[in-house]
Amino acid sequence: MTDRTGIFAGDNPFELAKAWLAEASKIEINDPNAMALSTVDVDGLPNARVVLLKDILDDGFVFYTNYTSQKASELDATGKAAFVIHWKGLRRQIRVRGTVTKNDAASADAYFASRSPASRIGAWASDQSAVLDSRETLELRVKQAAESHGDNPARPPHWGGYMITPSEIEFWADGANRLHDRFKWTRGQVKGHWDIVRLNP
Repeated sequence: MTDRTGIFAGDNPFELAKAWLAEASKIEINDPNAMALSTVDVDGLPNARVVLLKDILDDGFVFYTNYTSQKASELDATGKAAFVIHWKGLRRQIRVRGTVTKNDAASADAYFASRSPASRIGAWASDQSAVLDSRETLELRVKQAAESHGDNPARPPHWGGYMITPSEIEFWADGANRLHDRFKWTRGQVKGHWDIVRLNP
């Protein structure tokens, strides 16, 4: 049994992640839900980029993207991903590794509808990650998308959510003299029992 107390206390890592995110939301200036998402391509070369964590469910972490993007093609090919969220203000971070599945359409529709109309138009106009010859071409596509889809555009079929179901979660907090506190939660299968260990800094 690990000696987890204070900010590390609790038996549910998803609730713990929610609590840390809620704390960060009070002090981080911009995007406390920004996470560095890592994938690998067909040659095993890693890719990382910052995306926004949009929901923490009972069994996974949800973000949204263009399904034709490079990240989506890599997620679909491997079914695996990792991410890290670091909060400088809290001096804490969460690392997650696990399997990836597409989120349900209803949830994607609901989140897409909550975005501004301009952002929704942008999702129709952008062929994310593809080569673009000029900014003017993009602006023309935005104009054409606005004309085609009006003031209240629906979610494009090529846009939606992914859920990362973790097999491993690490909670990290900065410590004096770099003697950080780290606890790693691991499980062999979805819905399985979590094993928790303390790690060296």
